[in-house]
Amino acid sequence: MKTGLTKRQKTTCIYFDEASKTVEIQTHNTALKKRLAQYAAAYPNLCRQTDDDEQGGLTFEIDRRRFAVRLTAPYSDERRQAASELAKGNTNRLRNAK
Repeated sequence: MKTGLTKRQKTTCIYFDEASKTVEIQTHNTALKKRLAQYAAAYPNLCRQTDDDEQGGLTFEIDRRRFAVRLTAPYSDERRQAASELAKGNTNRLRNAK
């Protein structure tokens, strides 16, 4: 969808305060919009779309207890190497199974 907005202008904003029971998420991110729309369809009592800015951005309101921020530590070199070896082994097994 052509919106006339630059990538820099296509933001995701998350708003909540300590008193509110909901979180407001405004986003232009396609993957996040799809995930939120699917969640809203499955759980309308916990999440709903509240606005469409007609420039590709959607706004959702979600129950605060359902919202989380996940931070992940970077892989160590050893863990990265082990994951690489595991992936290579799985790829070879899949090729041999055909």
